[in-house]
Amino acid sequence: MKPVSPPVRLVLLPSPANVSPRVLEAMSLPLIGHLDPSFLEIMDEVQAQLRTLFGTSNPFTLPISATGSAGMEACLVNLLEPGDRIVVGVNGVFGTRMCEVARRAGAEVTAVEAAWGTPLDPAAMIEAIERVKPQVVSFVHAETSTGVCQPVPEISQAARMAGALVVLDCVTSLAGIPLAIDEWGVDAVYSGTQKCLSCPPGLSPVSFSPRALERVAQRKTPVQSWFLDTSLLGSYYGDGTGSGKRAYHHTAPISSIYAIYEGLRIVEEEGMEARAERHRKAASQLIAGLGGLGLVPLVEEDYRLPMLTTVKLPEALHGEAEAKIRTRLLNEYDIEIGAGLGALAGKVWRIGLMGENARGAAVTRVLAALAPEIANV
Repeated sequence: MKPVSPPVRLVLLPSPANVSPRVLEAMSLPLIGHLDPSFLEIMDEVQAQLRTLFGTSNPFTLPISATGSAGMEACLVNLLEPGDRIVVGVNGVFGTRMCEVARRAGAEVTAVEAAWGTPLDPAAMIEAIERVKPQVVSFVHAETSTGVCQPVPEISQAARMAGALVVLDCVTSLAGIPLAIDEWGVDAVYSGTQKCLSCPPGLSPVSFSPRALERVAQRKTPVQSWFLDTSLLGSYYGDGTGSGKRAYHHTAPISSIYAIYEGLRIVEEEGMEARAERHRKAASQLIAGLGGLGLVPLVEEDYRLPMLTTVKLPEALHGEAEAKIRTRLLNEYDIEIGAGLGALAGKVWRIGLMGENARGAAVTRVLAALAPEIANV
């Protein structure tokens, strides 16, 4: 085997993003045991900082040892039993995936759909909630497949009034825009580390409210997944206060915990408001520059994610033409941008400006690369 020698790219994908050099350095630190008191102190601090970023006081807030998809599964398989009813908002790939996970958990799924590139209609969600009377209501805060930022409170309040638990996908929004899950009335939330936290993929921060954990404790059947069972996870992670005995559950990915610790330190140093403003400024610069190239955003301004811009392509760039440009960006400029998914495949580009990449230099570089390529079509 030859030594690994990957190219150095500007990774402007929907996921992952370039990792902070400080995070990479933290990952090279010596390993210690996953029950070593020194490591548990690091874990406690990670949990505390995740509470701050999520905007919650939930004791059960922790980084699951798997990617964001496992966070989605953890929220749904813990809160759903066979025969339970769930209302899912679907306006992209990840709402669709929620439906599939819920079906596999044995739930009766009611999907409330909206056109890709548009937010969910609160009235349609509320109508379904009142009609179905679900145990769980689930939707996506930051839809990675389209770049839509979904307003949360109106839907979550209606779900709460109906006695349902609220699950929210914050994979793309965590550490890019402020979150307030307690204020919004969210019971279970999940995210990932490979986007605005500027860490490698491999951890899924989650948080469960006491109300959600009470539902888990009242289950009549075992949680579908042993690995993701909150009652077992809690025995290892504890409540983040350092109190109580920890029990072995699995061997935590030590280096990945070092990574998220350093990533959270960077967010704390910058300040969440300043970080959010940096993402907004970078997105505005990108949209203005793309407009000069004849590309317009898919999403209306009020609902755009600052960390992920989806632009509509003219018909001359649809299909094979857009794929060729993305390939040239990769091979000739060492820049990677994202293609469309599902119904948007071949019709849009998705350009991520996340964490370390939400800076003017990244915007200038990708615009300079795109300009001649588009002009040559």
